[in-house]
This record gives sequence, C-alpha cells and structure tokens, in this order.
Amino acid sequence: MIRGLALLSAVCLAGCGNLQRISEVGRPPAMTAPGDPTSDPSFRPVSLPMPHPNPPPAEDNSLWRTGSRAFFKDQRAAQVGDIITVLVNVTDNAALSTVSNAGTTGSETMGMPNFFGVEALAPKMISKAIDVKNLVNFNSASTNTGTGAITRNETVTLRLAGVITQVMSNGNLVVAARQEMRVNDELRELTVNGVVRPQDIASDNTISHDRMAEARINYGGRGQISNSQQVRWGQQLLDAILPF
Repeated sequence: MIRGLALLSAVCLAGCGNLQRISEVGRPPAMTAPGDPTSDPSFRPVSLPMPHPNPPPAEDNSLWRTGSRAFFKDQRAAQVGDIITVLVNVTDNAALSTVSNAGTTGSETMGMPNFFGVEALAPKMISKAIDVKNLVNFNSASTNTGTGAITRNETVTLRLAGVITQVMSNGNLVVAARQEMRVNDELRELTVNGVVRPQDIASDNTISHDRMAEARINYGGRGQISNSQQVRWGQQLLDAILPF
C-alpha cells in the first residue's frame, strides 16, 4: 500500500510536463495550431490606470479627425486583430565585483573587590584560590573575509509579428506576439506581450521592445536537446526540500 502511494505521488509530482515528453517519444514535438490569443486559458485582459474620458468636441465642416496624423488613412496597426511587427534587440552586459573584510575583537573582565564584605566569604565558600577581583574574564575575536564576482553577457535579437488583442480606453494597444519554429526534433517558442502607444509605432508598422510597457519576452523551447539540459524533477524536488 505504501509503495503504491509513493508511486502515485511520484507520478503526480512529475506533472504534465513529463507526460507530454512520454507522448512525444519517437517523434518531434507537436506544434501548436494557430488560434486566437484571447482564447488561451492563461489570457487575462490588461488593466492599467486610465485617464478620465474626455471626448473631443465635434466641429462642423472639419476634415481633421482627432488622433489622426494626416488626412490620408494610416496603415499602421490600430484596431483589435491588426498585425504589428515587434523588434526585440536586447544586449545586456553586467559586471559586479565585491570584496569585504571584517574583524572584531572584544574583551570583558568582571570582579567583586568590595561587596558588603561578601567578597571575603567567597574564597571560603568556593575555593581558596579564587580571586574576587577577577571572577570572570571573556575574550573573543572574529574575522570574516568575502569575495564575490558576477559577470553576465546576454544578447537576444528577435523579429516577429503579433496581433493587437485589446484597445485600452486611453488608446494604448495590447500586443501579443507568438512564433514557433521546429528544427529537426527541437521546437523553439518565441512570445512577446506588452502595451504600446500608437504614437510609438513606426511608419513600417514596427515597434521596438523598449517602447513596450509591461513587456514579457520569452525565448525557450522543448525537445531532445532541451530535455537533456534540464535537471530531473526528482533532483529539483530534493534541492527544494533538503536543508543541507
């Protein structure tokens, strides 16, 4: 009974990830069918602080439309379902080095030279060799030296098309971009989500990642190579619960 429960617990801990890997034995990872990003169970509409709506006054015999940049139609993405190209170019270099030295020394001495004559009784009651002037003597010393260094170099360059999933009340656009690419038995997944301003969209209908608020960029994948680089779930569990 105990062994059965242990086996069942191990299967549950393995989760759907391992079950998916087992289902893909002998064949490459299956690609996701194109679909509506808002139909994903994890999709949540973005909610940000919005200004109070203030509709522009209507003007008779005016060819100008509020929010337009020209008298001609703007071909840039502006409505739900429009496609926009997201450019991701991240170059992150960081170097941090720290050295610390700390040392402390302490000394405490306590005695009872005079205490209502009790100091004369202490040698008789405890030991004749006791020195009431130096009853307690503490000495302590500690030294701590620490050295640390962090060096990080990251470069991510992506260019993928996304879809506007939401137009916020202030005109900002919520963009969701996703792309899958399978090479041999390795599936690469690229996802970018964020909020952009229509004014930041370039004339070629592209937007840079550094103009996206609440940007979430994910570059990962799954397959034989990725599986071989991951730590087994049992080892991850032991690393999380073992205190030593």
